[in-house]
Amino acid sequence: MFDKLEDLVARFEEVLNELSEPGVTGDQVHFQRLMKEQSDLQPLVDTYRDYKKAKETIEDSLAMLEEESDEEMREMLKEELSDAKKEVEKLEHELKILLLPKDPNDEKNIMVEIRAGAGGDEAALFAAELYRMYVSYAESMRWKTELVNVNENGIGGFKECVFMVTGQGAYSRFKYESGVHRVQRVPATESGGRIHTSTATVAVMPEAEDVDVKIDMNDCRIDVMRASGNGGQCVNTTDSAVRLTHMPTGIVIYSQTEKSQLQNKEKAFRLLRSKLYDLELEKQQSAEAEARRSQIGTGDRSEKIRTYNFPQGRVTDHRIKLTLHRLEAVLDGDLDEVINSLIAADQAAKLSNMQEK
Repeated sequence: MFDKLEDLVARFEEVLNELSEPGVTGDQVHFQRLMKEQSDLQPLVDTYRDYKKAKETIEDSLAMLEEESDEEMREMLKEELSDAKKEVEKLEHELKILLLPKDPNDEKNIMVEIRAGAGGDEAALFAAELYRMYVSYAESMRWKTELVNVNENGIGGFKECVFMVTGQGAYSRFKYESGVHRVQRVPATESGGRIHTSTATVAVMPEAEDVDVKIDMNDCRIDVMRASGNGGQCVNTTDSAVRLTHMPTGIVIYSQTEKSQLQNKEKAFRLLRSKLYDLELEKQQSAEAEARRSQIGTGDRSEKIRTYNFPQGRVTDHRIKLTLHRLEAVLDGDLDEVINSLIAADQAAKLSNMQEK
């Protein structure tokens, strides 16, 4: 598995040499590509160099142990040897993870779609809470969020909500959120104090570029209309809202959050491109052999992935059987512990699959 590491170190040196040349910034596209390659290779090269140093320490300690007769010195060398062996084991694991095939979409911006499921108004209120949770998390990561469309239910809930998250690595963190989220609590409208279960479905899609998906304008129908709901002076006074229909797939997108029809149209096409790209990804994933899929879930939108239980103050992620008794913090956007655990489980599953081959 480590055979190609020397080649990667050599490539890293080549990139550094190219970046040090005086006219490198003249071609901005090439310069940006080199900067990204350096950024991608740096952690791998640094870890590999540490790994080689630890291996050298083992060899040196073994050689000195053979020659050393002083008991005190021998104990020190044995301790050094033991530490170096532990370090090699740790760095080997890190290198295996760094060498796992990268998801080409990990660095992309995302489109997130939240739909209220079973539970009526209570499900819509939960969908709105999920939206606020994700916005808080994105802000903590210094990512930008932008609302594309929201369909409110009149009491502060969202029947449906679509928003964008812009920031490096957004998909790498958010992609584990796709699936059915379930809430268990006593609704404010429940007079008998009974616990109700409601659901909301989350779909996370990488934002597609023009090169990823080509849209034939002959396949699209664009309708303009007056926006509805809360939105300031322009609502119901100008035809700023856009409904975009993609006839081959039947996808319908409604965009009304901007005052300008042009901006709403642009947002609608960005969302359509992401939805079409997501359809292609789903086809690819379903075509993959079961053995190659991650064990933490296939990203199936119908899969129940997480429960938010208010009476017990807990959040349970069913894919990795993780339970945290800090519901309030999670709903306030503190998702790192959950997402880091999912990433670790995903990496472990992929490593296991590679070792089985």
